[in-house]
Amino acid sequence: MTGKPNVCAAIEPDLIAAATGEAARPAAERVQVHVAACGACRDDFARYRAIDTVVGELRSTPPPPADADAARERLIARLADLRARVVSYGVFPSPLGPILLARSEHGVSLIEYLGRDGAAGSRLFGAAGIDARENAADLEGLHRELLDYLQGRRTRLDWRLDMRLARSDFERAVLQATAAVPYGAVSSYTGIAGDVGKPAAVRAVAQALRHNPVPIVVPCHRIVGLQGDLVGYAGNRLGLKERLLGLEGVPTEHARIARGAMYHYDPNPDRQYCLPTCGDIGRRPLGQVRLFARRELAEATGLAPCTDCRPDLHALPQ
Repeated sequence: MTGKPNVCAAIEPDLIAAATGEAARPAAERVQVHVAACGACRDDFARYRAIDTVVGELRSTPPPPADADAARERLIARLADLRARVVSYGVFPSPLGPILLARSEHGVSLIEYLGRDGAAGSRLFGAAGIDARENAADLEGLHRELLDYLQGRRTRLDWRLDMRLARSDFERAVLQATAAVPYGAVSSYTGIAGDVGKPAAVRAVAQALRHNPVPIVVPCHRIVGLQGDLVGYAGNRLGLKERLLGLEGVPTEHARIARGAMYHYDPNPDRQYCLPTCGDIGRRPLGQVRLFARRELAEATGLAPCTDCRPDLHALPQ
């Protein structure tokens, strides 16, 4: 899915030839005229020139014959690094306001709610090792799928992710555990800390999710405080967190999860989920307890109705 206009696709062979000094004069002149009017191709031309420079430098210092294979491997690695640095981005409208989407060859690397500064204030431009290039046309498919999700037409975004903007292995572990919280379910920062084997690292979990580079896909909006409070989403945008939870059928009131309207699961050998009135489960802190908006969502994760409170016979009103 390149998304290039036909005229750009047609001139690309001449663009590469001109960048490497191998184009005939008429072709080079065509390229000069085109890149003067087309920013995307101008950026591509500069990138091809940079790659050609690297290749030229490597060729100008031939290694000893015994090192030929090593030199070839170094060249391949250098070219792969140049490709990996390129991240395409675009700014798109959404029901949640303008959103920046960015993708590298390895996957989606950034989903960002934009503020007053627009794309100029994006963390994409302050990140080391990233060559950001605007190319909204290349990301239109992702935008359509995102709108489908935000308008309730799909419940998953099965996107390959590039987690280069996660700041540590710990943050990547937190994001992986958060991604496992299913649609329509709610967990807590304490619960995620337990999932990653760091039960005392609740504050660190909250900070990791505060810097989540791919919200919505990694659903940090499903993670709440120990008492069900809606805290910590995209800075202070708790309204967005509440809207995303509402989209999934999770009831809230006064910036808190309405636990009395949700099914509860506290890990047990029989993997049974309960009504909120079963024993004292509805009063326990959301450490291990996970909440589900609907029975179907709980059962889709392999849980069974509690044989004491019988949520299958006494369903909560929807």
